[in-house]
Amino acid sequence: MAGRSGLGGNASVRSGVSVSGSGVMRRILVSWFRRSYASRRAVIASEAKQSSSLPRGTALDCFVASLLATTRNFRIGTLASWRSGVLLGTVLSLGGCSGLGALGRTFFGGPAASQAPQVLTGFIGGVAADGPRAATIARDVLARGGNAADAAVALGFALSVTLPSRASLGAGGACLAYAPPAKGPGQGRPEAILFTSLPSQAAGGDRPASLPMLARGLYLLYARYGSRPFGELVIPAEQMARFGIPVSRALAQDLALVGGPLLADPNARAIFGPNGTPLAEGQQLVQPDLGATLAQLRVAGVGDLYQGQLANRLVAASRLAGGPLDAGDLRRALPKAAGALDMAVGRDRAAFLPPPADGGLAALAAFAALRRDPRDPAAAAARALQVAALWRATGGDPLAVANSTAAAPPLPPLPASTSFVVLDRSGDAVACAISMNNLFGTGRVAPGTGIVLAASPPVDQRPLLAAAIAYNLNLHAFRAAVSGSGQDGAALAVAVGLRNALASRVPMPVPVPDPGRANVISCPRYLPGDRALCGWASDPRGAGLAAGSQ
Repeated sequence: MAGRSGLGGNASVRSGVSVSGSGVMRRILVSWFRRSYASRRAVIASEAKQSSSLPRGTALDCFVASLLATTRNFRIGTLASWRSGVLLGTVLSLGGCSGLGALGRTFFGGPAASQAPQVLTGFIGGVAADGPRAATIARDVLARGGNAADAAVALGFALSVTLPSRASLGAGGACLAYAPPAKGPGQGRPEAILFTSLPSQAAGGDRPASLPMLARGLYLLYARYGSRPFGELVIPAEQMARFGIPVSRALAQDLALVGGPLLADPNARAIFGPNGTPLAEGQQLVQPDLGATLAQLRVAGVGDLYQGQLANRLVAASRLAGGPLDAGDLRRALPKAAGALDMAVGRDRAAFLPPPADGGLAALAAFAALRRDPRDPAAAAARALQVAALWRATGGDPLAVANSTAAAPPLPPLPASTSFVVLDRSGDAVACAISMNNLFGTGRVAPGTGIVLAASPPVDQRPLLAAAIAYNLNLHAFRAAVSGSGQDGAALAVAVGLRNALASRVPMPVPVPDPGRANVISCPRYLPGDRALCGWASDPRGAGLAAGSQ
């Protein structure tokens, strides 16, 4: 077929139509796209008017760069290929664009986006998480050259499959991300990625549900810090959901606690108790609907869950599940990047999650109390809960609340969460906490999606999402990362875990106080620095895993 080797030749098409000069077709395509882009961008700008948190590299912006890059090397082979290009632009402009590379190669040809990456040898960093399989997936991302954000994104999606009791796609959460270079996204300081649960304003239903924030939160983390193709980070979770995995000890324990009420929902029973009893550790967990949802996120982009076909399906399914979600609420449910709560610790600094992830504020208060009297963790625990209760009652400046002695009504029992920490070979780090606001959230699965809907509790019953990262601003180097869970004990777990890591040459010399659980990574001589002393630990009383390579 003529015209394959250059942009200037005539291209014959099988239908008999002759198109002279691919530059003409390129101008037509770009002109069409620019008109569509201007219209679509205006809609998105209007929706995001009240928020500065739209991720860098939104679905549409990603499409702009990718399509124009494609047209710069566009070779007209057939009229059908040009029509396919227009169709590709239309589809991706309405959703995310993580699947643009794969779809573009399908329509336009060309080499694969990435060959199987080489596995690194030597120091790759480490991971500590409450889910062993999710931790292994994150370690593998590090081993193949991914950075801490890449590994954290893959880990978060993996948890939606392996531990949906605490981290389904319906969940909310918060992360701290740190990149040592002063020219990085956080300018050499840890930055908070906040995707805490938001209530739906939809009326009706007997199980109020929160908006699903996990996917957009992980995408914002990726957009600001990631390096690998986004779809590549979703594939492990998708495959686990489709083909099944053995039930982990952590999930089996959660199923044993709430199996009766959970299996009252027929959609949940089909997944977690197909024989009428909750799945036990080691039994096969298969989630084909969730696998299909993850595939849609990978191909169409995360935006599809919030303003595309997936969003429409989820809205309809949520009503059937008794926890109705509103389409407008989904569109407006944006995560945001924010500064962390920061304090000096000798020559180093410690950063904590800020409100609305107020477990970080509580952890800061507990950490300050431990610095004053390290022998009284009970007083530090009481101080953490007092500060969290005060902020929930009054709001205001978090640091002023942390220093206040005002009284506040005590907090009720708080819901469970899960957490993880990741460090890569360059010293980039991520620490996250995620929650369904109740074990298995509403206890209902949105039919046809595989998504366990998160609960929507009152303000005073939200989980304590707690995480911290210690770093050296002058050295531009990582020192330690801690994330915590354990309901009322999550904030104290982070405070004690961080203090012990900074005072020791090992990540977790002793377990944190009950009921808290912690995941810790520590580099006593910093990173960049002496890699040989870096270590990682998952709480020995839990069912998690710490993995990495020296």
